[in-house]
Amino acid sequence: MKNIPPETTPFFARDRQWHPPAFTPAYKTSVLRSPQRALISLEGTRSEITGPVFGHNIIGEFDNDLIVNYAKPGEMAIGERILVYGRVLDERGVGIPGALVEFWQANAGGRYRHKKETYLAPLDPNFGGCGRTITDENGNYFFKTIKPGPYPWPNGVNDWRPAHIHFSVFGHGFAQRLITQMYFEGDPMIWICPIVKTIPDENAIKGLIAALDMNSTIPHDMRAYKFDIILRGRRSTLFENRKEGN
Repeated sequence: MKNIPPETTPFFARDRQWHPPAFTPAYKTSVLRSPQRALISLEGTRSEITGPVFGHNIIGEFDNDLIVNYAKPGEMAIGERILVYGRVLDERGVGIPGALVEFWQANAGGRYRHKKETYLAPLDPNFGGCGRTITDENGNYFFKTIKPGPYPWPNGVNDWRPAHIHFSVFGHGFAQRLITQMYFEGDPMIWICPIVKTIPDENAIKGLIAALDMNSTIPHDMRAYKFDIILRGRRSTLFENRKEGN
């Protein structure tokens, strides 16, 4: 990958009208997690603007292949084989090279490999459910996995989470970090999920839904889903004393 130095100018402020409010009683755990006092806006520190820094050698050969990265030799995870791909972009539409993309999910039956998991669905001994990759010089990423199943959760009497994959993305600064979820096109459970319902803008919800891309499938192997991720962008650098926005 080309050695492209990251920008170091400040980031755009978050658009809090685009994100769900912190306090949403229908999503019960938000009640105790939400701030109790008014938020304070602070300028980003140098470490928030310029970090993190990590080596590309942290990525293993099969870290972006969840079908085999936890499996015994000669075996594979059970489920619908899929390819997830896309670009990590900033708010200006510029691809972010060298971003660390981490992902984790439930197995094909909707169960996580976690000691506190209580769902009755069986574990898959060949599926660990997590991986990571680094974007190329244009911000592209991809990984192979199995399509996760939906699962019930103790929010309401009969609440279920739609099939989804969790993402954690580190760009070129801690202020760019994003934790989000990806859903699948055509899943009717998206629109009845209490967590999804906390998002105030329908277009924002649609931005979390990966599109089925039959043109990018691997024939006789796996379907493909396209999911672009947008991180906070950099504010313009002053040029010839021209103020930002003019």
